[in-house]
Formats: sequence, C-alpha cells, structure tokens
Amino acid sequence: MMEMFTEESFLRIESLVRECGKIMLSANDIEADTSNIKKKSGDADFVTVFDESVQKALIEGILCVFPEAKFFAEEKDNFAEDTKEGICFVIDPIDGTTNFIHSLGASSISVAMLYNGEIVYSVVYDPYREELFSAIKGKGANLNGKKISVSDREMENAVISFGTTPYKKEQYGCKGFSIAHNIFMHCADIRRSGSAAIDMANVACGRTDGFFECILSPWDYAGGTLLIEEAGGIVSDFSGEPVGFSAPGPVVCSNKNVYKKLIALINNK
Repeated sequence: MMEMFTEESFLRIESLVRECGKIMLSANDIEADTSNIKKKSGDADFVTVFDESVQKALIEGILCVFPEAKFFAEEKDNFAEDTKEGICFVIDPIDGTTNFIHSLGASSISVAMLYNGEIVYSVVYDPYREELFSAIKGKGANLNGKKISVSDREMENAVISFGTTPYKKEQYGCKGFSIAHNIFMHCADIRRSGSAAIDMANVACGRTDGFFECILSPWDYAGGTLLIEEAGGIVSDFSGEPVGFSAPGPVVCSNKNVYKKLIALINNK
C-alpha cells in the first residue's frame, strides 16, 4: 500500500506543517484583542483566528500534494464516511488552544493521513521547540529525522500524562481525576500538558511512559496514534480495543511494559 505514496509527498507535507507553525509563532498577546477568540461548544472550548488560518493553509497546501484528499478537521463540518474510503487527512490545526491563548508555549499541529480508514502517515509539530515528529506505516517513527522509540520503564518508575477534557467537565471531569489519582498511587508521577498530541508524542519518544484521556476527538489523537505504534507502543480505547477515527472516544497509550497495568488502573481493577 505504501508504495502508492512517495517520500517526496510526505516531505512536502512536513514542510507545509513547519510553515504553518510560523503562523502560530506570529501570535502575540492573543487575549488583548477579543476578536481573536470565539467559544465553540462550552466555556472552555475555544477557537482562534489562528486555528482557522492554520487549518486553511494546511488544507490548501495538502490539496496541492493530494488533490483527491478529503478532510476531517477540528474547525469544519465533518462527515464520518470521509475517513473510511480513499485519502482523508485528519487535522487539528492547533492542539492545545487554551495553552495557545494563554501564551504557554505548549501547543502543536497534528496531521494524520488515512487511506481506506487506516493511518499511513502522521506528523505532530511543536513549533515552540522546533520538534517535528513523523511516522510512516511500517517504517518507524522519527523526531527531526532521527528514529525514536517508546521507553521500557515499568509502572513504578513511569511518568503518566493525562487530559482533563475541560469542555466536558460535567460528564468526564470527576472520572478523569479519579483515574489520575488511582494511577498516581502506582507510578512515579503524573503530568498534564494541555495538548494530547504533544503528550502522545512524548510517549512515542520515551520521555513519558503513558497517556490517557476520557474523551478525545479523532483529530486530537490520530497523529499521535501512528507515532506511538511505529515507535513500539500501544494505543487503544479503555476496553483495549483499537481506536477509531470517525467519532470521539476514550484513549489510552503507553509502552508495552506499562500497558496492561495502566488499563487495569483505568478500569479500577
């Protein structure tokens, strides 16, 4: 399947993503101009003009490389069937928008390419650290061109990150923190970055050892999924089933030594 796609086409996508990172870096004191920010589904669910600009640039640029591509992206109307046939790019233009608004320097661009419903290529780019994570199905994962792999730590020495799903506090807030507390009592420490894509990239390169969130949209985790799998880790839902890419759902990922224990702790077993 991968012979259908050239290395040059993937390099063009990576160059495009780096250019879009410059749009993020151009932002300055976003909160000072209220016209920069809009609320979406809830009090903690925001979109900025920069999200929209990055997404527009990504879609236009990708169509120059793959004219037949469809898109499943955060800041647009989506159709689940688009993710199941042909080429579809799953895009989060700025993952960690709240961090971005508050100038915390912990946001990323996530792009995953599906072919007939399977991820074949992905990129997660952190412009603040100039770190570009990429993976090609069957060819491993890289950070700025160098091979990466998940850690081999056991649970007692593991650092586990998690997401709080702040725009769905009523449904998932207590559950997420309850799980985090349960895990905290069995691992070295807990972290929360505010960008699921960065959290998953950190698992892929072995900085951290696992990540979970009670509910994520496909654009939040699609890019990180292939990174982790190609780096030797595991990604699933909370019941151990493979994640899908057409609807939101729970996500857990880790190295192979931590995975079974992490799943058990999530399910309070």
